[in-house]
Amino acid sequence: MGRGRQKAKATKQARDIKYYSPNTDYSALQRELTGPSSRATSHYANEPVEPDYSAYVDKYADDLEDDDDEVDTRRIG
Repeated sequence: MGRGRQKAKATKQARDIKYYSPNTDYSALQRELTGPSSRATSHYANEPVEPDYSAYVDKYADDLEDDDDEVDTRRIG
């Protein structure tokens, strides 16, 4: 098969795919997207809880304050 024929066939297939519109079952799509409501609430119950780091705030507060003092004193000019 020559290049012209091959390209024409590829173009025809691409056009067929682009403009193909199958019969869509919108009620099945809605059921799939909404799902059961009890499932949505159980989804959040499985997420881990972030640990409490408040005990470390006082211990490392000095380290955080020291970072602010480090200012670049070089002059550009």
